[in-house]
Amino acid sequence: MANKPKDDNKEQKEDKKKKVKEEKKEAPKKPVYKMIEGVKGIVRIGDSDVIGTKKVKCALLNIKGISHSVSKAIISVSRVDPNQMIGAVSDDDIKRIEDIAANPIKYGIKSFIINRKGDMITGEDVHLLSSDLVFVKKADIDSMKKMQCYKGVRHQAGLPCRGQHTRSSFRTGVRMGVTKKKQAPGAAAPATPAPAAKPEKK
Repeated sequence: MANKPKDDNKEQKEDKKKKVKEEKKEAPKKPVYKMIEGVKGIVRIGDSDVIGTKKVKCALLNIKGISHSVSKAIISVSRVDPNQMIGAVSDDDIKRIEDIAANPIKYGIKSFIINRKGDMITGEDVHLLSSDLVFVKKADIDSMKKMQCYKGVRHQAGLPCRGQHTRSSFRTGVRMGVTKKKQAPGAAAPATPAPAAKPEKK
């Protein structure tokens, strides 16, 4: 029996491939947030915008400088429902949350949670948020570079400064591996030595 032509199947496969490629090329769509009555769309806390439909315990984590332990401490001190939407929280409670996040020691939160203990200039325990945290971190690294201490020199070189091994990690920029010598064009390949003859057993 003669084989039937498979042109139709090939065309279908090609069309599917084209469709998949076009779908990949399309820009990713931005997430659409549903508007709920009585809930603000965006809440401003600590110089950062937080989506109003998120729960309080998750929304606080979007602020730079607030970790899981700090968010739990803020919620316990402010006595806000952690499962409530942040957009539904009253303005007074949001101001109180902001104040607690900026001055946690004032409200009885332990100092081991704070992200800046014993500031180099003032010597006080301070908790920094968002842009302040970024600025102070950059200033600290610049001061270490000026001092030319070990960490400062490592920062300058772009190497890890906490004692990590660098043989297998942080290998960027330079291609690693074994390279073979290239032969000149027209040169004969080196002759491989013949294997040595085994001595005969007596």
